[in-house]
Amino acid sequence: MNRTRVLFRCAAALVLAGAIATAHAQEMRLDVSGVGASQYPIAVGSFAGEGQLPEDIAAVIRNDLAASGMFRIIETSAVISDSATPDFATLRAQGADSVVGGSYTRLADGRYDIRYRLSDSVRQRGLGGESIVAGAGDLRYAGHRAADFVFEKLTGQKGIFSTRIAFITKQGGRYRLKIADWDGRNEQTSLTSPEPIISPSWSPDGSRLAYVSFESKKPVVYVHTLSTGQRKAVANFKGSNSAPAWSPDGNTLAVALTRDGLSQIYLIAADGSGEPRRLVSSSGIDTEPFFSGDGKAIYFTSDRGGSPQVYRVATSGGAVNRVTFDGNYNVSPRVSPDGRKLAFVSRRDGGFYVMVKDLGSGAETRLSDRGQEESPSFAPNGLWVMYATRANGRDMLMAASVDGRVKQRMSSDTDDIREPTWGPFGP
Repeated sequence: MNRTRVLFRCAAALVLAGAIATAHAQEMRLDVSGVGASQYPIAVGSFAGEGQLPEDIAAVIRNDLAASGMFRIIETSAVISDSATPDFATLRAQGADSVVGGSYTRLADGRYDIRYRLSDSVRQRGLGGESIVAGAGDLRYAGHRAADFVFEKLTGQKGIFSTRIAFITKQGGRYRLKIADWDGRNEQTSLTSPEPIISPSWSPDGSRLAYVSFESKKPVVYVHTLSTGQRKAVANFKGSNSAPAWSPDGNTLAVALTRDGLSQIYLIAADGSGEPRRLVSSSGIDTEPFFSGDGKAIYFTSDRGGSPQVYRVATSGGAVNRVTFDGNYNVSPRVSPDGRKLAFVSRRDGGFYVMVKDLGSGAETRLSDRGQEESPSFAPNGLWVMYATRANGRDMLMAASVDGRVKQRMSSDTDDIREPTWGPFGP
């Protein structure tokens, strides 16, 4: 094993008013279509151990890798331990270029020692592994961490399987702010309200969410600490307070305020202290700010040129530059973590589609296909964009690879699901 990690997952205690607010018993479904440009054939054997785990770690790893569209799972019924040499000849004959084996042991304190190892079946050598100590409630998370390790070793890109998403659901007259694993499992509700909740946004360290609540009969920006359930109104000025976005250092929020008339972009302290600083002035409507990954620029939507388009300005202020030019309606800008791509919603061919623009070449890719899309959000590795869409009278979530080849649909039979935001990498 390369290392031992003890999981104390802060996400395991999403609380409201001092008590965990659990979700509906029925979780979202994840349906995957398409495959990546290349696929890695891999076998994930059953883990060795005595008794039965509350969660099938090997199945979590298989499901994660398969859902990415970048792995072809080679079925095997074999128990493959991390401490024994796999039967490479048989695995190669079955078509597996790599293999994951593992084991688990229940410790005296009731937790589990989960061990796994990734091996190259072609070169017949180990590629590394890990020992993870986790409680029963964190076993799926341990599986996600193992899948992240495999993904990064074989693709060279960080995996996102142990990340979380936040989103809003609506059932009847109740709105809920929910948090779940990347695949929609392990839902937990951190806020319930009879009034709309919109625009959730993760803090860079994943410990807080900013969002807009209408509970006081007007839009107010709150910051919500997930581990305690403590909430604070950080933007409650005259008029509308909306569209919060975090700076990379977590100290500042960009927001859209109408305190001085039309909607304009302001910077405020994330703790609500001090006075807002107006970033730019415009005779039009400026809204939907979003920080670049390096924190040096803000992208936003404005109709200052006569129609809604995406613009960019330095966080210190100064000249405003237009970013989108194709079409007369481009909104909701989101920049990839590496700063190379821009996701946004564009009106094309009579519908509203999620587009990804290469900021270097200017080339655009249409990711969505229904024409009723909104709220794009990049995964922290920049390889996926999640967004809300509507089909058959239901609001649901989609995640698409940035090349458009693979799509994952998350849906519920009971709730409308909207306003997704993808959380950061964990520690």
